[in-house]
This record gives sequence, structure tokens and C-alpha cells, in this order.
Amino acid sequence: MPRYAVTALIVACALFMETLDSTVIATSLPAIAADLGEDPISLKLALTSYLVSLAVFIPASGWVADRYGARLVFRLAIAIFTLASIGCGLAGTLPELVLGRLAQGLGGAMMVPVGRLLLMRSIERGDLVRALSYLTVPALFGPVVGPLFGGFITTYFHWRWIFWINAPIGVLGIVLASIFVEDVREENPGPLDVLGFILSGVGLSAVLFGLAAAGGGLASETVIAALIGVGAAALVGYLVHARRAAAPLLDLKLLRLQTFRASVLGGALFRVGIGSLPFLLPLMLQVGFGYSAFQSGSVTFIASAGALLMKTTAAPILRRFGFRSVLVRAALASGLLLMTYGFFTPATPTFLMMGVLLVSGFVNSLQFTGLNAIAYAEIDTADMSRAVSFSSVIQQLSLSLGIAAGAAALQGWAHLHPGAGVFSPGSFTFAFLMMGLLGVASAAVFIRLPADAGAELNTRPSRSGGDAETAH
Repeated sequence: MPRYAVTALIVACALFMETLDSTVIATSLPAIAADLGEDPISLKLALTSYLVSLAVFIPASGWVADRYGARLVFRLAIAIFTLASIGCGLAGTLPELVLGRLAQGLGGAMMVPVGRLLLMRSIERGDLVRALSYLTVPALFGPVVGPLFGGFITTYFHWRWIFWINAPIGVLGIVLASIFVEDVREENPGPLDVLGFILSGVGLSAVLFGLAAAGGGLASETVIAALIGVGAAALVGYLVHARRAAAPLLDLKLLRLQTFRASVLGGALFRVGIGSLPFLLPLMLQVGFGYSAFQSGSVTFIASAGALLMKTTAAPILRRFGFRSVLVRAALASGLLLMTYGFFTPATPTFLMMGVLLVSGFVNSLQFTGLNAIAYAEIDTADMSRAVSFSSVIQQLSLSLGIAAGAAALQGWAHLHPGAGVFSPGSFTFAFLMMGLLGVASAAVFIRLPADAGAELNTRPSRSGGDAETAH
């Protein structure tokens, strides 16, 4: 097995733990809400708080890895994530669960981007697409196993165990990283952009928590407006600061690169729509259709199975059709498939729902692979850590906005149709239609890419060590 594959599989151990955790909690949200005495809509904070913590701390992950060594930071991040998972399982109230999820986000903020950075700096550019496939195949077992495992535990045991399963996985990840992972770092990382970290952290956390608290009586309108206002002001302050700073935390100059810009901006629009799924789909099946957590997980896991199947074919598809064509077509297909979710009813045959979810998972995963790869097509090695941090922040921000947008769509329909209820069939239909439109709209960004965009990623070094040749 190539060395880059070994590194990718070790990093995937951490990704497996994170993806398993996120899919497990999504399936268990209604049960957690009932046990904590909260409205299911309020549990969006349990999802959003983790993503907020990621968005706040990810920008510093590249600098920390360069300063202290990626292997050390990677192991420490796994340890923090594991301990925080145990804390989530001990939570007795929603605020305690949110605090535990914030701590998980701190570990995840260093764990996933630093793991990806380890991979990026350990391989040649021509191996990038194949390495990403090695990286994501084991990680995709988390979403496949998560809904089934989480639903089974929640239905027949207790939801707290869904967090405690991270403990043995975390220990395994630390051991493997200690033995096999190379300790890569920059010799002169420079100073940390402290002001940029404060401005971006305050801005992102305030805006996202403000949006997440909107609706459902989680906070007064005054508090929500204040959060969003302070956050927006801090983000504007960061934009001004970034234009003047020599080495800003989030380097906006990277957006001058067309492939990176398309991946970040188009990918953000796409991910907002897809990001609503972990929130909307379990609610529709469990609260709307009356499924148990295990029944819900037995249906939704098939989407991740489709994603897993795609990973073995991603590289050939991208080589055959090119990045622009794949990104445009996958965005359109994904958006349209997402819209069909809104027309599911309790009478819809299970095999039909699972068929749509299978195809949708395949298409979504192809899109994510293309987006993650083309982001680095024009990035120099020296800028890699900043590009990884920037891209990761936007990804988490988009997914968090997706949860808020999905909840807002449910509540918006209920507000426009008094008496219908937040979890009425019309609410879910409206929500999925709106989220699907975002996926379709993202195609307008990708279609502007050159026809040969990302062509350098579809090459591999020749065995003789000479120039790269086209990969067949």
C-alpha cells in the first residue's frame, strides 16, 4: 500500500469518529429532546453549537499545526474530542449538552483540518484525488453505521451511549498516529494573527448563535438582534483588518484563485442546502411520520451507503468528464433530488424512499469529492495550511447555516399557515423545496469555471520519476 494511503487511512480514523458522532446525534435528536424536556426544534443548538465551535477554532488550526507539529496537535485534538464526547453523554440539560458539543468542536477544529493538512503535505499533487478517496472511504462508514447504530441504541438502550462509543475509536486513533504519521510542520510559521482570531471568532459565533436562536422561544428578539448585530460588526471589522494584515488568519487573497473561489463560494451555497438534511430528515421521519429512531436510521443510512459506493468511482468520473461538468451536473441533480424528499408521506413505500436516498447520497458524495479536490488545484505548498483553514471554516459555516435555514423554513411555513403546525406535511415540503433550490443555484457558480479546471489533479507522477502523465 502506498505511504500516502497509510497516512490517509489513519487520518480517516479521526474522520470516522467525527462522522459517526454527527450522524448518530442527528438520528437521536427527537429522543434527546424528549429526555431533556425540550422542543425538538430547540435541539438544533446541539448541532449548531458544534459547527460554531469548529468555525471559530479552525482558522487557528493551521498555525498551531505549523508551530507545534501536525502530529502532536492531531493526537491532542483526538484526545479532546474523545473526552468531550464522554461529557456529552453525561449531560442532564440542554445547556450542558451544548457546552459538551462546543468542547467537541474545539477538538474537531484541530483534528479534521490538521489531519487533512497532514495528508496534503505528505503526497504529490497528482495523487490528490486518489488520496482523498482513501481518506473518505473509511470515514464514510461512520454515516453508514451511525443512523443504524444510533437508532438502535436510542430505541433499545439510551441515547447517552451514542457519545461514549467514541472512546475506543479515539484511543485507536492516537495510537496509530503516534506510530505511523510523519510530524510535518513549517519551519517559520510566523506569528498568529490574534486580532483576526478574535474578530472572526466573535463574528462567526455571534451570528451563528443568533440565527440558531431565532424562532422557538430560545431567546428574545432583542438578544437575537444584538447577537447578529455584534457578529456582523465583528466580521466587517475582520474584513478591514484582513486587507491590511501581512498574514491574516483567513487569507481573503486566496479567493483570487478561480478554482478555490468556486469551491468555497459555490460549495458554500451547495452545503447550506445539504446541511439541513441531518436536521430535517430525522424530524420528518420520527416526528412527522411516527417512526422510531431505529426505523428512521434504517431508512436514512442508505444515503451514506450510496456515498460510500461513489468513492470508488470518483476519480474515474472526474477524469472522464472533468471537474466543471461534474460539479454543474451534480449540483443540479442533488438539488432536484433534495426537493423530492418533501413529497415523502407516511404512505410512501420504504423501498422508494431508500432508492431516492441512495442515488442522492451517491451524487452528493461525488460533489463533495470534486469540491474538496479542486479547492487546492492552484494552491502553492506554502499556502496550503491557510487554504485548508479557510475552506474548512466556510464548510462548517455553511453546514451550520443549513441547520438554521431548515429550521427557519419549517417555522416560516407554520407562521404563514396558522394551525398547520411546525411539523405538518406542508412545512417539510416547503423546507425541502427551499433547500433543494440552493443546491440548484450553486450550479451557476461552477458553470463559470474553465472547461479544463482542475486538469492538473487528474495526472499522476510517472514511475520513472519524470513528468506527470495523464491518469487513465
